[in-house]
Amino acid sequence: QVQPVESGGGLVQAGGSLTLSCATSGRTFSGYAVGWIRQAPGREREFLVAISEDGGRTVYADSVKGRFTISRDNAKNRVYLQMKSLGPEDTADFYCLAGETVTSLPRLYPYWGRGTQVTVSA
Repeated sequence: QVQPVESGGGLVQAGGSLTLSCATSGRTFSGYAVGWIRQAPGREREFLVAISEDGGRTVYADSVKGRFTISRDNAKNRVYLQMKSLGPEDTADFYCLAGETVTSLPRLYPYWGRGTQVTVSA
């Protein structure tokens, strides 16, 4: 079983950038597709982006295309979410998910991290 663990959250000023990292405390990530979602206070979960196990395929939500970039380094057992041009509306808890299929449906990822908080100040 793979257990995603997010890191890299924090406070950033509007217009700034931040890179989140996802590792696993269990099995290696190399055989899993990985996705990122976020949930802001009082709002529903929002799918952001996902990447296939070999990194050859990515799926982005329209809301983050051009601002967020997902990548992975299977040798380091890491998946990264680079975020730029952040605004207060990006403030949320960000979660890393792992599963067998690249999909924009969070419910199809069986393995979820506990999240990392991102706060963007105006």
